[in-house]
Amino acid sequence: MNITTAIDGNKATLEVEGRLAIDTAPDLDKTVNELPESVSDIEIDLTRTTYVSSAGLRVFVNANKLAKSRGGSFCVSHPMEEVMAVLRMTGIVDLITVVD
Repeated sequence: MNITTAIDGNKATLEVEGRLAIDTAPDLDKTVNELPESVSDIEIDLTRTTYVSSAGLRVFVNANKLAKSRGGSFCVSHPMEEVMAVLRMTGIVDLITVVD
């Protein structure tokens, strides 16, 4: 898995390429938690993410909590249909914002 981070003002966009699974989710979690305090809006771009496990979903929930604690917003964007199916099945679409 590769993570590319872009920060523009108070918004960070993290592009995730590959599989977000038990062995790679800690890397994304660390990246999120190391974002500067000035970042309040977090977007995780899933355009190139082929798989998300429950460990990845946990990162989304934690990133959402972090953004909210900073007075900002969180979303995941552009999930592939296979990933979107997991987001729907688990009900996480009711907890976080998903943008096509």
